[in-house]
Order: sequence, then C-alpha cells, then structure tokens
Amino acid sequence: MSHILFVCTGNTCRSPMAEALLKDKNKDAEVKSAGLFAGQGAPASPQTEEILEQKGIQLNHQSRPLTPELVEWSDVILTMTANHKQSIIMQYPHAEEKVFTLKEYVDDSQQEIWQELKEAYAALESDRALVKSSDDPDLHGKIQDTQNKIDHLEKQMDSQDIQDPFGGDVNVYRKTLDELEKYIELLVKKLDNGNK
Repeated sequence: MSHILFVCTGNTCRSPMAEALLKDKNKDAEVKSAGLFAGQGAPASPQTEEILEQKGIQLNHQSRPLTPELVEWSDVILTMTANHKQSIIMQYPHAEEKVFTLKEYVDDSQQEIWQELKEAYAALESDRALVKSSDDPDLHGKIQDTQNKIDHLEKQMDSQDIQDPFGGDVNVYRKTLDELEKYIELLVKKLDNGNK
C-alpha cells in the first residue's frame, strides 16, 4: 500500500483537494496532506468544500504543517509547485528521491527531462570548479555546451505548477479542481499499474 503525501502552501485549498480526490478514486492508497506554511487545525477553504461537495465528495479536513514525521511516513511526496518541491528538498535533503511535483510524477517524459537536467546541472558545477584550477581551453567550450543543453532542456519542461486558487471565487477553485482531477486520474492509473 502506498503512502502518498500531497503538499501545498497553507493546506487549505490544493493539497486537501488532491487528497480528497485520490481517496475518492483509489481506496487502496493511504493519503495525507500538509502545507509548508500551514497552521494547525484550520478548515479547508469554504470554496474547496463547496466544489468537492458538488462532486459528491465530503471533506472533513484540518490543516497541518509539514513535519519530519510526515516526510518519514510517506512513500512519495507530491507537491503543487516546483517551488514547494525545492523547499522540501532543501529542508529534508534525505527525502529528495521521493519528492516530485504532481505533474512531474505522473508524466514520465517530464521525469526524464528533470533527471537529465539534474545531471547537466551537476556537470556544469563540476566543470566550473575545474576551470579555477585548470588552464585547459577545451573546458570553456565544454561548459558552454553543457549550458546550451540546460537551456534546451529547460525549454522542454512544462510548467510544473498547479494553479493556486487562494483568494479567488468558486469558479477559480473549480478550474484548479479540474486541473487536479486530470492529474489525479493519471496518478490512479500509475498506482494501479504498480509503479512507484
């Protein structure tokens, strides 16, 4: 059984929506949500509750901050934005291999691009360090080639972010829910296929 943790900013809009949707569509997964800057015990926003109720999904939610215990509990941490992902990795570097944006996790092509980007960034930093201690003229060309590769890969990356509806009306929340539902359905297929 997979332990899946959704993370957003305040744990009152996007991550509770994702948690509720996945629980509704896949009864086998253990699902929780948290927020990077969440208070303890706040209800989901009224708009979140309203649009989920329109889909026949009851939500009994209380916000909670991301904790080391939740990080350890999870098999995979799915964030709503690339910034959320980077914040978690900075705070919990040992968990890096299980932290993804939701979009990245369900889209294998995006995962492959991200892996190539990580390798290119590492190569660039390594070569830059060598430049200081080497007078090899080929090294500057290699650095430029790596930078060109990074630029090319970054252009291939789709936006990894799920729209934040906070402060919007019910229609804005509905758009976010529709976007989340698309990716949660892909997640359910991935879980059904036994992929982690």
